[in-house]
Amino acid sequence: MQYPTIWLTSALFVVLTLAGFSQRGAEPPAEARAEAPAAPAAFEVAAFEIDQAHSTVGFKVRHLGLASVTGTFDDYTARLQLDPADLSTMEVAARIEVESIDTGNERRDGHLRSPDFFEAETHPDIRFESTDVTEVDGNAFKLAGDLTIHGVTRPVVLEGALLGTAEGPGGKQRVGIEAETTIDRRDFGLTWDNLTEAGGVIVGHDVKIFLEIEAVEAGA
Repeated sequence: MQYPTIWLTSALFVVLTLAGFSQRGAEPPAEARAEAPAAPAAFEVAAFEIDQAHSTVGFKVRHLGLASVTGTFDDYTARLQLDPADLSTMEVAARIEVESIDTGNERRDGHLRSPDFFEAETHPDIRFESTDVTEVDGNAFKLAGDLTIHGVTRPVVLEGALLGTAEGPGGKQRVGIEAETTIDRRDFGLTWDNLTEAGGVIVGHDVKIFLEIEAVEAGA
């Protein structure tokens, strides 16, 4: 039997249409494809060096239990490694020159460099080397590490925050970090104590250390 050409053409069209519909039906809807989560980006850990012109390494200690004396160290180097998007990757190594201490009073600075305190000729630097990032909560972190002062090494924890990132002159990536900790200077062999007539301590035992750091990507 011969079928009319138009009938055969129509049947072929139906078969092809159904086949195409079946293939398309096996694919997820466009909306589902759009909502599928992308693969997470790989972390990018980079090395950063401190920009001393925009950073502060300072300390604060009580005098007579009343006013606070604030000072800085003006000569230091530090190297950081971190991915700003993942603070658990942070690693820090720093070295501070004791001779660079500056409290705004040369006589006091000379006393602090002397054997009564830092003994700068024998122990010329202060060092810090991180060991772990113990807690991360958003941009806040706690950085554990070993602090060496006056030849004595003790574990400390710096509490800090990543202030943000920015592209600086020349297209180099920069990060801003603040951190602080408080130590008892006697734990590091800084035991000099003179008492007032009333028995009070002239120089407080607790020393607050604070860092305001801007660092630039190394080798960028």
